[in-house]
Amino acid sequence: MTNEGALVLFSGGQDSATCLAWALERFGRVETIGFDYGQRHKVELECREAFRDDITRHFPRWAGRLGPDHTLALDALGAMSDTALTSEVEIAMREDGLPNTFVPGRNLIFLTFAAALAYRRGLRHIVTGVCETDFSGYPDCRDDTIKALQVALNLGMEKRFVLHTPLMWIDKAATWALAEQLGGRTLVEDVVEDTHTCYLGDRSRRYAWGYGCGTCPACALREKGWMDYEAPT
Repeated sequence: MTNEGALVLFSGGQDSATCLAWALERFGRVETIGFDYGQRHKVELECREAFRDDITRHFPRWAGRLGPDHTLALDALGAMSDTALTSEVEIAMREDGLPNTFVPGRNLIFLTFAAALAYRRGLRHIVTGVCETDFSGYPDCRDDTIKALQVALNLGMEKRFVLHTPLMWIDKAATWALAEQLGGRTLVEDVVEDTHTCYLGDRSRRYAWGYGCGTCPACALREKGWMDYEAPT
């Protein structure tokens, strides 16, 4: 573990919750940041506090390292995004081969604002849950994109930020396994109960893998990962 500080992009979903645990295991001070951009699954923001409380109650070794949470309003991103994540439209594939859940520029904007906050808070490490293995083809989740953005942020702010992507090359089953490795079944159950992934923001139905509509691409991916993780070896 290093005594350096880190900022985790924490949406309230499975991936970012696992990344938060990953960061708490490695850094002496960890703060979190979330973004309200008009997403239809805004309930994910409400899950963030519950999961942070889980960390404080269930993991004393991490509790002292968990610093403040920050939420930034990015209404402009939602206002100019005609996508299934920001408006009540059916989830479908676009003509260019990308799903209409892709919000152009979202991760680029998120990481830029995160770096600006990290600059002010004196945090060098920035952790995000983007992934190339289990993703929907979003170009701003690619490893090349993150590496290029790290260079641009460091040049533009005259800093030496390090962008960490602990989930980049693992699938959802391995993400569940990583949570167990970091915090045992207690952390796995905290992720199940107090994170949200469903694109439709549905928390009326509880499955073995958590809450959701059970049919959207995000739910399907989370369910498959859970089934693969729980499958006997």
